[in-house]
Amino acid sequence: MQSSIIIADDHPLMLRGLHDFLKSKGYNILGSGKDGKEAYNLIIKHKPDIAILDIRMPYLTGLEVAEECLKNGIKTKIILITFDKGEELYDKAQELKIFGYILKEFAIEEIELCIENVTNNKPYFSEEIAQYLNANLNVQKPQALNELTKAEIKVLALIAQNKTANEIGNALSVSGRTIEKHKSNIIKKLNLESKHNSLSLFAKENEQFLE
Repeated sequence: MQSSIIIADDHPLMLRGLHDFLKSKGYNILGSGKDGKEAYNLIIKHKPDIAILDIRMPYLTGLEVAEECLKNGIKTKIILITFDKGEELYDKAQELKIFGYILKEFAIEEIELCIENVTNNKPYFSEEIAQYLNANLNVQKPQALNELTKAEIKVLALIAQNKTANEIGNALSVSGRTIEKHKSNIIKKLNLESKHNSLSLFAKENEQFLE
């Protein structure tokens, strides 16, 4: 038996396209909505197996609908459709036990495979998102960064932004000379070569770990 499904998207063409495509494939579509409130009300009313939601909708986003479902013990499995490849949104989706996460440009191509996986309790993520995340996951935080003080991390973060010693000093309310001393200590702790741009290159390559 096909899974029961509701769909919500604030883009009429996308909503109609997905609805008609899944109907034509024999899926049991219980309803469709154009915003997050309608989506949540449909979930409450029909208790579908799966809800396919746009991640960005008026009133409630797809993530907020998922959060309400999780909070209220609703068993509907959520599939998000999005233009975003951002790691932050992905992390939030994981936290909310989202089962599927597909890019809008591939929604029609991937939705059946996604539904099949989700129905069998297997998470499904668009290949493009998986590649993006794998690329980011392969970048490991250098252990040596743990040796730096908070002040040194701040200095390194500003170096990554191409700030001069004087500019960094002004930003941190210390002298340029103090900043030069920080830089010297950082180079030693990170065991970097004494080339003029080695610290700058390291800072830029690892900027994501300097927040």
